Amino acid sequence: MNTLEIRALTEDAATVAMLADLLIETVAAGGSVSFMHPLPAEVARDFWRKSLAAAARGERAVLGAWQGGVLAGTVTLLLDFPPNQPHRAEIAKLMTDRGYRGRGIATRLMQEAEKFAVEKGRTLLVLDTAREEGAAGLYEKLGFTLTGEIPDFALKPHGGLTGTLIYWKRIGAGARTLS
Repeated sequence: MNTLEIRALTEDAATVAMLADLLIETVAAGGSVSFMHPLPAEVARDFWRKSLAAAARGERAVLGAWQGGVLAGTVTLLLDFPPNQPHRAEIAKLMTDRGYRGRGIATRLMQEAEKFAVEKGRTLLVLDTAREEGAAGLYEKLGFTLTGEIPDFALKPHGGLTGTLIYWKRIGAGARTLS
């Protein structure tokens, strides 16, 4: 069995295509990741090209989990915040290929994203997830604290409203000094 490798992704046609396929699959399966079903391939590819360009500028990190030559999952760490928020980062677009779920890939991606955030001097991570079909259990298992729910925050990919749960976690120096 191949070992799982997690690394920062950079823009090339093959990576963009794999990320786009994963995004399209996630949305089709009902994942609330800011897009509606059906998601056109060109829209998905354009999103990832822009996201990877922002990563190249240091505004975010896009991490990929590779099982052999297959992109099994991804997570994005947003780093570009206003001057009064240089201490925080935000988790976005955590997705695991349906065929690779239940193998700890999302957990490993989250751990690597947290490590990357600490290396960038961040002391607070925030994220949100859909009330329905979201990853609340995973985030709580990883030590995130639920702040609350915003009802009817977003449309589900196939229609209908869902609430959004808001989470936070102190990390790095913030976890040691502010707990």
